[in-house]
Amino acid sequence: MFKHIGILTSGGDAPGMNAAIRAVTRTAIHAGLEVTGIRYGFSGLISNDMIPLRVRDVGGIISRGGTFLRSARCPEFKTQDGQQQALKNLRQQGIEVLVVIGGNGSQTGAFHLSKLGMPVVGIASTIDNDLAGSEVTIGVDTALNIALEAIDRLKTTASSHNRAFLVEVMGRDCGYLAMMSGIAGGAEVVAIPESPCNPESIAQSFRASHERGKAHAIGVIAEGAKFKATDIAAYFKTHHERIGFELRVTTLGHMQRGGAPGAFDRILASRFGYEAVNALLRGSLNVLVGIQNGKISTTPLSEIAHAKKQLDLQLLEMGRTLSI
Repeated sequence: MFKHIGILTSGGDAPGMNAAIRAVTRTAIHAGLEVTGIRYGFSGLISNDMIPLRVRDVGGIISRGGTFLRSARCPEFKTQDGQQQALKNLRQQGIEVLVVIGGNGSQTGAFHLSKLGMPVVGIASTIDNDLAGSEVTIGVDTALNIALEAIDRLKTTASSHNRAFLVEVMGRDCGYLAMMSGIAGGAEVVAIPESPCNPESIAQSFRASHERGKAHAIGVIAEGAKFKATDIAAYFKTHHERIGFELRVTTLGHMQRGGAPGAFDRILASRFGYEAVNALLRGSLNVLVGIQNGKISTTPLSEIAHAKKQLDLQLLEMGRTLSI
């Protein structure tokens, strides 16, 4: 029977991480467990930056964005020496099982610790929604709504000035955010790493929209697409007539990570955190807690580490059809 668990958040922050920390802490304390929070992710494991967590320590954080335990990149943890130091510190603190909230890199790190003998339970959290083992991850819904609000606002000013906007959203390796916000926002063009668009095809789409009498056009570009929004704009800087509209660029960047999580992410994070503790209590270890087929599920981390989640690219064609 475990008596002492640790919890950390790693990688990019996501709206709802605090709700997950709260759920893990309170569920564990309710079960009679001691809880320790590790600050700054895997970096805090190596530097031994740990704090006790009690019920009141996580009060009032469910509505806060980001992560109150903080996060950091930690190249040192990718080395054997870094992993051994982290393991040593966990054992010195008496931590018997570790809960890791994060995305691909974080869960790969958790998997490495599990192979060294530290039991772990992962919680799926990344706004990119590129983590295998969960249909949707903590932070995705809030980030999508932030992007959608920006697109809706830009369409208003674009219509007033007969302009086209290229909206660059996050997604270095995965185009989920761009694809879904583009569909929801009625974008004429979506460019993602999995299905790149070249500047000429974007110009043709915008020109066709102009000839159909549309007063605006929107292109949603993932940051990891072959051509960035600024590159496309520069390509047509002196040739607006080929597009039919004046062209502007808006880069949302880290704005998508910020702000309070919506209701969906607060509830999802609470469900994941609650299940993570119950999973370890029943001996289900070295797994990722996610949601599949609408139900909270666990998947072995051995199947998650280094796996790539596939997008349904048929949705892109649907978006193109509906945007005419």
